[in-house]
Amino acid sequence: MSKAIKINPQDNMIVALENLKKGEVIEIEKEQITLVEDIQQKHKFTQKPMKKGGLLMMYGVKVGIANQEIPKGAALTTNNMDNAFNNDISFDNVGKIVSQNQNKNEKYFMGYPRKDGTVGTQNIWLFFPLVFCENKNVELLKTIFEREFYPDKLSKHQHFLRTLIHGKTDTVQVPETINPFPNVEVRFITHNAGCGGTRADATMLGKLLAGYINNPNVAGASVLSLGCQNLQVELFLEQLKIINKNFDKPLLVFDQQQEGNSESLIQKIIKESLVEIKKANEVYRKKTPLSKLTIGLECGGSDGFSGISANPTLGVTMDKHIASGGSAILSEFPELRGVEQELVDRCVDVTKAEKFINLMQSYESKVIASGTDFSTNPSPGNIKDGLITDAMKSAGAAKKGGSSPIVDVLDYGEYLNNHGLNLLCTPGNDVESTTAMAGSGANLIIFTTGLGTPTGNPIAPVIKVSSNTSVYHKMKDIIDFNTGSIIQGDQSLDELSDDLLDYIIKVASGKRVTKASQNRQFDFLPWKRDISL
Repeated sequence: MSKAIKINPQDNMIVALENLKKGEVIEIEKEQITLVEDIQQKHKFTQKPMKKGGLLMMYGVKVGIANQEIPKGAALTTNNMDNAFNNDISFDNVGKIVSQNQNKNEKYFMGYPRKDGTVGTQNIWLFFPLVFCENKNVELLKTIFEREFYPDKLSKHQHFLRTLIHGKTDTVQVPETINPFPNVEVRFITHNAGCGGTRADATMLGKLLAGYINNPNVAGASVLSLGCQNLQVELFLEQLKIINKNFDKPLLVFDQQQEGNSESLIQKIIKESLVEIKKANEVYRKKTPLSKLTIGLECGGSDGFSGISANPTLGVTMDKHIASGGSAILSEFPELRGVEQELVDRCVDVTKAEKFINLMQSYESKVIASGTDFSTNPSPGNIKDGLITDAMKSAGAAKKGGSSPIVDVLDYGEYLNNHGLNLLCTPGNDVESTTAMAGSGANLIIFTTGLGTPTGNPIAPVIKVSSNTSVYHKMKDIIDFNTGSIIQGDQSLDELSDDLLDYIIKVASGKRVTKASQNRQFDFLPWKRDISL
């Protein structure tokens, strides 16, 4: 195993693959580099002496500027380098990237067919409110249904608490799961929106929730309304019709102010929902081409290896998936800032490329107006593990999208219509981003991480992929797949991407359950773009 790596021939930053000591001599491209200080694993050091104002390159793109003279073999830190973005975007090369040849050996998964021709990786009956005032009722329904459907999920923790309270040490008797409808999952969403904000935010929430019901993983839904909120039932149904004018899934809407008595309301919801859940249980998986799979691409808790192992592995996997006719969604616009030119060049036409840049500029202008900028995107954990600037983080994050052409650019809440690689405008916040991708049609999400994160989603299984073997073993209760073998030199990107694609198929077919789903980690966080009123 090498001690350091140069990712792109144009780079002048070298990545430490292990902790390096001052005075060590590292050979890169037959050049001897004597380290002038200790370099932590995942951090970077200079290949050549840098003058003040010199451009620092990684992944073949500009990711920073030296703010002082930096000697050869010195660590690059937040003290000696500043963020750098490329603002001179050209549209001259748009549309010149040719699609890869279609893969003739198409793969399949076992999915749940829908009447509109889409196919789900899960079969979910969804409960959610149009306004936060109904959260209590949704939580009550969640308690009622989960105690009946999934009694074993909480029993160990319940027994632990009971032991602490009463001092009993008898062995816990864990009841077997007795889900009476094994082909259906019941899931629940709560949120803090729907009223009190702008009408635009209410409309956007309606569009997001409409996308969740339209997602092929959802068999139908029970929707709770108070009655007087900004997000009126009619507005929600209007957004649903915009997404799918032929929508025909079962949709139950309950209005508390019309119903009156809370007890009657809850009983009515339970009774009518159960009728539809029984019907949904009659839907079975069938053999389905992988082209029916739309995969959301996410990274969070990233480290200095994420852009070397996990993200490139995911990118190669997506190139293979898209070559088979499948689709993918790349989001988190703050983590694409700095690699706009590469993405613009990959757009299929100028209209898509201009939409991408306009969305990025509009988003950034709002960020600046709020008193900050995209350069503050790297978290303390990112910086500690070697991702020093936003441009550096973006260059690695964009690797999740592989090299396929970009067929469409979607604003937040827009639903996917084109097969291939799509860009979706979302924040860099992990849960806001995964929430948005499921709302735009992703029926499975891949989430790369270097530090570890428990994030899941209510309707789309989330496969957690680690960038290094250490965190995989340390956090196996929340991480599904390891790409650390790339760092260790044990596997090639091509080999590991084949393994990841096979794993994706198993999850999509219900043969493997993700750790997030096992832990019932179902996070939902709408992006609030406007202010509260």
